[in-house]
Amino acid sequence: MKWMKFKVKTITDAEDIIISTLYDIGLEGAQIEDKVPLTALEKEQMFVDILPEGPQDDGIAWLSFFVEEREDGSLEVLGECTTPDQVLQQVQRELEGLREFCDIGEGAVSIEETEDIDWINNWKQYFHQFYIDDILVIPSWEDVEAQDKGRLVLHIDPGTAFGTGMHETTQLCIRQLRKYVTDRTMLLDVGTGSGILAILSLMFGAEHAVGTDLDICAVDAVAQNCRDNGIEASRFDMMIGNIITDKAVQDQVGYGCYDIVVANILAQVLVPLTPVIVPHLKEGGIYITSGIIDDKEEVVVEAIKAAGLKILEITHQGEWVSVTAQKEIL
Repeated sequence: MKWMKFKVKTITDAEDIIISTLYDIGLEGAQIEDKVPLTALEKEQMFVDILPEGPQDDGIAWLSFFVEEREDGSLEVLGECTTPDQVLQQVQRELEGLREFCDIGEGAVSIEETEDIDWINNWKQYFHQFYIDDILVIPSWEDVEAQDKGRLVLHIDPGTAFGTGMHETTQLCIRQLRKYVTDRTMLLDVGTGSGILAILSLMFGAEHAVGTDLDICAVDAVAQNCRDNGIEASRFDMMIGNIITDKAVQDQVGYGCYDIVVANILAQVLVPLTPVIVPHLKEGGIYITSGIIDDKEEVVVEAIKAAGLKILEITHQGEWVSVTAQKEIL
């Protein structure tokens, strides 16, 4: 099997938003090359005592995305046949769209062919068990050690759908969910990805969860992660579609029936999403958001207030922000 690699030259501040955007159009296997110094946590996860000094961070990043190449040279993206030129044009359109919201640097895109890569086993070199407060997150190829017996354990593997719990935005949401989930909670997870937030909510005791996502890959990812964590399929419903613009998805999700809505999505999506979400919340329902880079905090806060919600709490981790709000009881 061969893969076509689409390589984007950008800046480090734009890495997250470009990865998220291009994953949404079906590009997989994001690889990041930059000179950003390792964090203390990343250093702890490496098997060396002293790391050599790296080059000085110049703010430049190279992001590579991989698309499977068929025998006839065509590509397959989200189950549809396409060509390298068509993918290139779509990537360039998405990047130009992002320029309206943020600085992405040069944004040049190059294409090259690469040989077969064992993606799943390559991931195993880099993804190891870790903790989110008292929760152990562990992949399938590692064992729960004796000292972790009795701890809340989330089994999850890296895959084509986002969400392993390592990112600050995910951890911010998890902490807020833990505060508000009860055994009667009906939860809606917008942009559910791997299903990690909804699955943990169900493990915290929530009664039922609904997840929406744009990517069909989320369906299989959620199903597998539910099985791995002993979650009955009947407790988690998945829906594919854009809840912001698709009335059929909104109707299917249902109105006035959610105690909690959680959305770990980028700020420019949260702004149009928020007024759409309000009718789906029960009176007194909780709205938990993250995916907000710190300089976009006020934009999201204002959008939440404009939608008639009351801000309850704003929390931070690193350069990321979570905003928790509540629908008023009439």
